[in-house]
Amino acid sequence: MDGGGGAHHNPRTVEEVFRDFKGRRAGMIKALTTDVVEFYQQCDPDKENLCLYGFPSEQWEVNLPAEEVPPELPEPALGINFARDGMQEKDWLSLVAVHSDAWLLAVAFYFGARFGFDRADRKQLFNMINDLPSIFEVVSGIAKKQQKEKFSVSNHSSNKSKSNSKVGRYSKPQPKEEEEGLDEEDEDEHGETLCGACGENYASDEFWICCDICEKWFHGKCVKITPARAEHIKQYKCPSCSNKRARP
Repeated sequence: MDGGGGAHHNPRTVEEVFRDFKGRRAGMIKALTTDVVEFYQQCDPDKENLCLYGFPSEQWEVNLPAEEVPPELPEPALGINFARDGMQEKDWLSLVAVHSDAWLLAVAFYFGARFGFDRADRKQLFNMINDLPSIFEVVSGIAKKQQKEKFSVSNHSSNKSKSNSKVGRYSKPQPKEEEEGLDEEDEDEHGETLCGACGENYASDEFWICCDICEKWFHGKCVKITPARAEHIKQYKCPSCSNKRARP
């Protein structure tokens, strides 16, 4: 058994190794999720030591380990079928998933060592791999939970930003109905905001502050407020609003 790689499948660049990793990973995830009934049946405890292999073509296979010693590629965990009936199916699948993650990393960094990846290449490969959920995280449902939490935090952060846009200790004025967009659209989104003192347009490289009373935005330099000073102001009142409050 060649570990699902094929005798002539030898990825040599970081991108090629990563594609190989993703293909094998997809196949193994398929075995442990959408094809789990078939996978379960193939892992008969009465058979010899069996391994789960993932292929770069996104296919999977349950088979005996390679006969050659040492094998062409690192081998996955042996005897996954023996533990099948001794534990709950969910726990067994999670165990197989953990071993599958370890095997995928072993294969990827085997290629890296074989073809002379330097420190930068290895770091790039690891970061690319690390951006994907592990097989265990997918099979156990952790990946979906993390995605939901990330989405929730993102929304909370966005809503907090919108709420805080009325509190004048921030360097950029936020529109009341803000759409999440790219940074390069910042000037277009705020281009209509005018300084309440000098009447000039918003500029992303300038410090601005918002009055908590009238909700107008001002250049920090126009109202003599620096970013450092703004951090210690709980409620900012522009000169106009301050004068109004001072009248008897």
